[in-house]
Parts: sequence; C-alpha cells; structure tokens
Amino acid sequence: MSALTGTDDWEHLWGVPNTSAVVITADGTTTQTRGDADREYGLASVTKLLTAYAVLVALEEEALALTDPAGPPGSTVEHLLAHTAGYGFESGSPAVTRPGSKRVYSNQGIEVLARHLAEVTGIDFGTYLSEAVLAPLGMTATTLPGSPAAGGRSTADDLARFAAELLDPKLIDRATLDEATRVHFPGLPGILPGLGRFDPLDWGLGFERNFARPGHWAGTRISPNAFGHFGAGGTFLWVDPDRGLACVCLSDLAFGDWSKQAWPALTDDLIRAHG
Repeated sequence: MSALTGTDDWEHLWGVPNTSAVVITADGTTTQTRGDADREYGLASVTKLLTAYAVLVALEEEALALTDPAGPPGSTVEHLLAHTAGYGFESGSPAVTRPGSKRVYSNQGIEVLARHLAEVTGIDFGTYLSEAVLAPLGMTATTLPGSPAAGGRSTADDLARFAAELLDPKLIDRATLDEATRVHFPGLPGILPGLGRFDPLDWGLGFERNFARPGHWAGTRISPNAFGHFGAGGTFLWVDPDRGLACVCLSDLAFGDWSKQAWPALTDDLIRAHG
C-alpha cells in the first residue's frame, strides 16, 4: 500500500478540494503517485526553489557571484538567497535590520534578487528561468505569471522532474548544489511564517535547512540533512539526500492548522515505509 494513501482522507477530514502527490527515488523514478499529477496548482513559496536554482545556474555561468553587492547597503547575493539581507517579509518592504544579523524570511529579498539577475544578464527573469531550468528539465507545464518569490504555477509531474534534478543534479555541478544546501549564516534565529520561531532557523541558498526540528512541517523522521520548501498555498517539496528520496505534494487549500497535522504525518509515514 502506498504511503500516499493518507492524502485520500484530506478532503473528508479538512476540506482539501484537491491534492496531487508524488514520491521520487534517487534514480529519478516516480515510485508513488496520488491524485492528478497533471493538475496545475499555484506553488506559492515553493516557487523560491525554482528561482534559487536559476540563480545557481547563473553562478556557474559567472553572470554573478555570491559576494556581489545586491539589495540594501551591505547586502550581497548570498544574503538575499539566505534571507539575511535585512528586508521584511512582504513584497516592497524596506530593510528592517542589518544584513547578516538576523534571519528574516523575505519575499522582497527574492524579488530583489530576481531583478538583480535580470539587470546583470540583460534577460528578463522569467525568460532566464525558462531557458536555464524549466526547458532543460522538460517542465513544460510550469510558468511564472507572478512573483519569483511566490507566483509560480506547476504540476506534481513537472515538480517531480525538478525533484529528480535535486537528487542527482545534471544542470549544475554537485558541488554547487552542495554549497546551496549547506547552512549559510549559521546560528541565526528567525520566524518561519505559519509555524513560529526557531533558534536557529537554518537556511541555505534558497533552500530551507530546518528539517527534523520539533514542530517542523515535515515531521521528525526526516533527516536533518533534508532540504526543500513549503508554500502558504498548501504546497511542499522536500528532498532527503540521506535516503535518496523526495516528495512533492500540491493542494489547493491554504496552509493552516490542517497542514500542521497532515504534512508531518504524511512525511513520517513515507520515511517509515522507505526505511
């Protein structure tokens, strides 16, 4: 029996209209599927993973560098990716703290970074994302009609392709992905929207690294080395490199109390089933 069968009860228990979920193994195979894998969903902040990956491609192409100034005074590309540039959460928010001093999760920082990449390359960010990431991975159902921080749209099938790339990178060197998924500016406390304060709140270059902490949205069985992201629209993607396993789960009910119950249980069941 698939560990994803638990999602079948989400509509009855919590009123989740639609859920699409897939499990991907280290060889890129989708081993489990639930729901319509071709149904399109708003990704919310899972969009940040795609945006970060486009920036990693740009880093390898030497279009920019982590140490390049970007954002408020004293901030760099690295600060923006790691949510330490000092911006507040909302789009258009001003800097609220000194770069590198706190982990302030920020849509604004990611949007500033996308604009910076467009400026240094002379290529619209949406076009760069498509040419650098989406087209090479065959993600034909994925679009960016809105913010590069939270405005992407995709399907579980398309994101399974992206998850396979995160398990075994082809578009960038493994060393680049390893650098992106290590904790940057370690030891900083912060608030994860919808879940509360963590100390520290670990983050890489666009990738959350706070997994296996008590109260985490992905439960407690997942490896501390896991990385990924969740979206307030009811979406998540995680990769557990220690187990060679990834999961994509998309729904159309906003993150809330239901997610705090359903997502940890689902992930714990998946990890338990895969040993």
